Amino acid sequence: MTSHTRRRILRGAALAAAGSVVGGYGLGHYATAARAATPGTAAGGGDPFPFLEGAFAPVTEELTEFGLQVTGRIPRDLDGRYLRTGPNALGVEDPRAHHWMLGDGMVHGVRLRDGRAEWYRNRWVRSSQVARKLGEPYPGEAPPDDFACNTHVIPYKGRILALQESGPLPYELDGELNTVRPHDFRSTLEGAFTAHTKYDAVADELHAVAYYPTWDHVRHLMIDRTGRVARTTRIPVADAPMMHDFALTEKYVVIVDLPITFDLAAAEAGALVPYVWNPGHPMRVGVMPRTGGVTRWFKIDPVYYSHTLNAYDQGDTVVMELTTMPAPFHAAGRGNGGPSATGTPVLDRWTIDLRAGRVRSTRIDDLPQEFPRVNESLVSRRHRFAYAASAAEMWRAYETVDGVPPDDKFTNCLVKHDMLRSSRQVHRFPDGAAAGEPVFVPRRGARDEDDGYLLSYVHDPDRGASDLVILSAQDFTGRPLARVHLPGRVPLGFHGSWVPDA
Repeated sequence: MTSHTRRRILRGAALAAAGSVVGGYGLGHYATAARAATPGTAAGGGDPFPFLEGAFAPVTEELTEFGLQVTGRIPRDLDGRYLRTGPNALGVEDPRAHHWMLGDGMVHGVRLRDGRAEWYRNRWVRSSQVARKLGEPYPGEAPPDDFACNTHVIPYKGRILALQESGPLPYELDGELNTVRPHDFRSTLEGAFTAHTKYDAVADELHAVAYYPTWDHVRHLMIDRTGRVARTTRIPVADAPMMHDFALTEKYVVIVDLPITFDLAAAEAGALVPYVWNPGHPMRVGVMPRTGGVTRWFKIDPVYYSHTLNAYDQGDTVVMELTTMPAPFHAAGRGNGGPSATGTPVLDRWTIDLRAGRVRSTRIDDLPQEFPRVNESLVSRRHRFAYAASAAEMWRAYETVDGVPPDDKFTNCLVKHDMLRSSRQVHRFPDGAAAGEPVFVPRRGARDEDDGYLLSYVHDPDRGASDLVILSAQDFTGRPLARVHLPGRVPLGFHGSWVPDA
């Protein structure tokens, strides 16, 4: 395969996977719809190019501001950086040929210390392409599948890593969000990585499930306490499916084989989205021992699996909580520059009965919500509390097909779930105040699972800029503890992390 073709495939894979919404029309549909749409008119009706407007609009400058204004009081035990990334296209010549999820990755960060918001920064990840666009030199030789990783940013062993899946190496950033270099886990990573790692704090292991369009398998990677890939297990799969996320328990790795598969002919023809909804590819859930070995497969009715909340072992069952959407999906959209869907994401629970050999799916909450998170110290272990976000502008942009629910179904809010009591609390924001993914940060010396803070970037429509909103997790519906007023917008995007000071 030529380098040109590999890069084309990579871009399409990034599009299909970065936002975890894929499938739907054949791959030629996007180009057809884009040509049919005139400027200012989406092919499927509705708003023109909503993913380039409003809360999604890319910002055009890298900003640095010190001594940020704060309403309320920042808890003094918040000592570190809150980072979040997402696609932020660096120049859009023709909106009809643009897709939101192909945007160059930009990381936004706020430094908190001693009750102060010391600075805000936003920086593009300097891939070779971004460096070229900015007129900057790129140090050394670019990796084969270079991309400005736009999906997640995590702390790992004193480093900050920007992540993408299906090809690119992670990019390491420094504490001021400057790009340092590609990161290959001390020269032990071969091939693709993932956007959604799982860190087991007890075992001090980082786990990943990686896929690539030309593989006949997916790979489970275990990175040990030395920061090296210590074990790689290849799991055979047919049709080169996409696997955006997975789940981890104390005993098992759980992978979801979706009917979303790679189309090589479409990729070589130049389609932006080389993954299609494939009704001939059965959906199934695989459970494999964490140490490797045989994967057991369980059938499940087709649905789009978006993101894992958490998973844990419970006797002879594996419990996985996750956000799902109805199938199929239209990754290519309808000429409006982004994906379109037939329903909003909801929170479900899959109980995988290892003895009976079946999966039972139950609905936890049908409120539209995405980007589910837990207290990170409990990843792979049973949790009680969970958090998610709902942004009205995101659901309206996604749902551009006929049969969209009425607008009064949508809201801007953060959600807290109590799984023990089967209850939820909702912290609402006004119209136009789009809320991003919430990240839980434990209070210093905390003993209870929810003793800590929720951090989220929330748009302030009155200022035309964003705030970093800090909530008490135990007083979730109360007034924010603090609102850090940023000098610019943080567009609706993807995932992030709290990076504590050592």
